[in-house]
Amino acid sequence: MEYSLKKSLGQHFLKDENVCRKIVDELQHHPFERLLEVGPGAGALTRYLVKIPSTDFKAVELDHEKVVFLEQSLPPVRGKLILANFLDIDPPFNDAFTVVGNFPYNISTQILFKVLDWKEQVPVVVGMFQKEVAERAASREGNKVYGVLSVLVQVFYKVDYLFDVDSSCFTPPPKVMSGVIRLTRRDDVPKMKSEKAFFTLVKTAFNQRRKTLRNAVKPLFSADVLKDELFDKRAEALSVNDFAALTFRMN
Repeated sequence: MEYSLKKSLGQHFLKDENVCRKIVDELQHHPFERLLEVGPGAGALTRYLVKIPSTDFKAVELDHEKVVFLEQSLPPVRGKLILANFLDIDPPFNDAFTVVGNFPYNISTQILFKVLDWKEQVPVVVGMFQKEVAERAASREGNKVYGVLSVLVQVFYKVDYLFDVDSSCFTPPPKVMSGVIRLTRRDDVPKMKSEKAFFTLVKTAFNQRRKTLRNAVKPLFSADVLKDELFDKRAEALSVNDFAALTFRMN
């Protein structure tokens, strides 16, 4: 059974067995009973995942042709594949589950935001992203790639950058490097006025990241609060905890 590559879906299939084994190894640092793979593609990683003992495994794949290919070439996945766009589905389990995948590059940031919607149910994610996205998710304040994605993910998850993956590990080779990161849900989420206030503040602050906070977030605070020296800084200088604390001073 042959399959074709679909550029429109951002498909780059992993072919390096060593990388597959490393991902599975990292995954098993945190025990789980249920596992969702996003975008199994031709099944390079799936072959290893279905062998993890006593695990309820499911995978979500948008490409019908790949679902047919996987069901024929990898019998253990039959009945475990969800033909859908990951961004459109409801959680596939009722209880907690871990998420893993070589994530399609064209929707990788949206995948992280989808995980945030499910954070009550998803304690751990191990995923391969375009290196630039992986670095943004993991970067700390003061770093030039630190931004909205970094803060919104890190307020709920501890992010570890695990390793780089060279483009030669894929068919076809992407034009960019990749990176594998692990998200582990925090049990010490900083207090905030509300998630809505936090998201609004962070997005507004980074929307004009070259300006001082005072100019960037002016509409959200009273003139009195804006006198604080903290507002002399730029958004990238504030830690995740700083942003959370600041929500309590918003209008």
